[in-house]
Amino acid sequence: MGTEIKVVLRQVSESTSEAMIGNHKVLVDRPVAKGGSDLGPMGGELFLSAIGGCFMSNLLAAMKARDAEISDVSTEVTGTIADSPARFVAVDVYVAAENGDRELLEHLVKIADRGCIMMNTLRDKLEVSIRIGEARPLIESHSEGSAKL
Repeated sequence: MGTEIKVVLRQVSESTSEAMIGNHKVLVDRPVAKGGSDLGPMGGELFLSAIGGCFMSNLLAAMKARDAEISDVSTEVTGTIADSPARFVAVDVYVAAENGDRELLEHLVKIADRGCIMMNTLRDKLEVSIRIGEARPLIESHSEGSAKL
């Protein structure tokens, strides 16, 4: 059997649980509109954060290993949800960097994609796309065109 990662959760209120992840603790809840207390992100938001965090850690490691002169990297992860049953059917990862060689960034993004546990797990399960574009304000919808890998 392979290496395992374990997360332990415990109830802390009527709608909130606390996830113990190594030495870290994160509250998980539902928005007030869905009967929660909004004391933490929803599980689906953490799922998207896990995808983005895994991808970014691999991208930053690839940049560091190659002494890449790329900076101010940001990643926006958007999940498309279907109903009955509620589930993610697509995930879009949008990568931007303020400074650096675009061609090198594209190469490093491919390396990060191949090295990310989350991306490797999801690849055959749902539609996953990675795009590289211009930096933009966080939490903004993205409808402008960009390169697709």
